[in-house]
Parts: sequence; C-alpha cells; structure tokens
Amino acid sequence: MVRKAPVRFIASLVTASLIAGSSIATGPAHAQAYPAHPVHIIVPYAPGGAVDIVARTVGQPLSEALKQPVIIDNKPGASANIGMEAAAKAPPDGHTLLLASNGIATNMALFPNLAFDGRRDFVPVARIGYAPLVIVVPSTSPIKSLKELLAAGKQAGQLTYGSAGNGSSGHLAGELLKTTARLDALHVPYKGGAPAITDLLGERISFMPINPVEVLAHIKAGKLRALAVASDRRFALLPDVPTASEAGLPGFEASVWWGLVAPARTPREIVQKLSTETNKVLGDPAVAKRMAELGVVITPGTPEQFGSFIDTQTDLWSGVIRTANIRPD
Repeated sequence: MVRKAPVRFIASLVTASLIAGSSIATGPAHAQAYPAHPVHIIVPYAPGGAVDIVARTVGQPLSEALKQPVIIDNKPGASANIGMEAAAKAPPDGHTLLLASNGIATNMALFPNLAFDGRRDFVPVARIGYAPLVIVVPSTSPIKSLKELLAAGKQAGQLTYGSAGNGSSGHLAGELLKTTARLDALHVPYKGGAPAITDLLGERISFMPINPVEVLAHIKAGKLRALAVASDRRFALLPDVPTASEAGLPGFEASVWWGLVAPARTPREIVQKLSTETNKVLGDPAVAKRMAELGVVITPGTPEQFGSFIDTQTDLWSGVIRTANIRPD
C-alpha cells in the first residue's frame, strides 16, 4: 500500500517552491533596476576647469542612456584629495562615480598619509581620453627645436621651466624630461598655470610643458613656439608640431587624462553597464566633436584596459616623484 504524504509536508514543499520561484523571478529584476536613483559624478576640482567640462560633456548623454539624472558634484580642495576621498568612501552601488584624472595616479606618492588608496579603493569603469602636453618656448627665444632645447639643457644654469605648482602635470613632465634627456633645468613653481604662462610670454622662464589647450591661442598668435608634443601621435589641434620622437626624444610621453572610476566592490555587472554606456557616449558624433574642440583625444576601452593604464601611470609618476624628491606646495 502506498502511503500518502502528510499534508504538512506537501504544504512545506509548495511554500519552498514558491519562495524559490520568487527568488528566480525577482533576481534579474533587481539587477535590471540599476540605476534606481540619480547618479552622482564627483569632480574633485572647481567648476569651469578641464575636468569639470569633460565630466559635463559626458554626463548629459550618459543621463539619457541610464534614464536617470547624472549630477556633477564638484568637491574641490587639497589637490583633489577631498573629492577622491569622498568617492572612495561612497556606497559601492554605482550611484556615485569619480571623474578621475592624473591625481589618482600621483597623489599617493605626493601625499603618503592619505585616507584612501588610488588602486585599492577604486575600480576602473571607462577611460575617456587625454590631452598630450606640449613643450613651448617664447617666440622670441633663440631655441627653435626640441633638439636645441636639449642641447641648451646640457649646460648648467641655462634653462628654467615653469609649472602650475609642485606636483602638477607640467612639473612632473619637466622632471621626466630632465631624467629622459639628462638635461639640467631649474623648476619654477607658480600658483596656477596663468601666472606661469604670463612669465613665459615675458621670457622670465625658458620653457613649459603644458596642456596645449591652455596655450593654443598664444601659439596661433605667434607669441609662443611649440617644439614638440609629448605623445606617440601628432595632436589634431597642432598638426604641424612634431611628436617628441619625431623631434629627437623617443619615448617621451606625458599627458593630462580623464576617466570614470567607481568605489571598490561595486558589482561587476554595474561596472560593465556603466562602461558600455560610457563608450557609447564617446562614440556619439556630437560628443566627439565637443571633445575635439576641447583638445581631448578620445580613448574608449574596457575597464581592464583603463585599469592597466592607471597602473602604468601610477608606477611611472611615483618613480619620477621619488627620484626628484617632489613635495607638494
């Protein structure tokens, strides 16, 4: 005789099946719910600068793709460390991102007691692009080429170069140039790029490695002479200016760059969604046109590729900082 299963046992099986079915049904729904509310992109600089403009150029079309507002949240101060720390400590749910730039790769070496780690506390999402630095001299300078600059730098006391301050991209590029070319040049730090450019125009310093967009008008007006672009390819806004390799210094590369990162432990599927949508935004002709006007060379890619880039930059500039014993202002 076949015994009937107890009613209580059957009820338990039905309940368990309903719970399991509910989990299967709702699991994908939760994954698809992202983003559930506005996404904040922390910009660790004041409004109006290059990092802020890049963030806003990407943020608006990204908002349309994610179907949620993308809010640009400026948190300037302490050489970008305030904003970076805020992003590092944000919930890892994809609703807070950081518009990362050079500081995420350099500040750990410049500021050894930070409350966050640029590698440990962030996960790369998408690289946006870069602008190669250009080496410029006053148009009245007798130096007409990079080779002539390097020759002058073999003589002690002949060259000075300016930057926006200790630890800035121009300062680090200048120290890399000194190491790579074995030249002698005295660094003159300024409180920002504008006063440094003013002194360069007045011939009070010899040269500057600088973001070309900052000096493009002066180059076009014939007030500054561009000797070389610190990149492996020519710069679209200065097509007649040779690369450093073409000008006689192979391998010398320095740039300002931008990308999106998220707090560590952000779920992989969210990172991938953000990466995919950001790359689609970068492929939009209107965005590409605006980026080109800003002097940004777009560099889409995977999170892994961006992570490798950050690692390479961190190793490179940490070495330069240690070798030159650079300390922030």
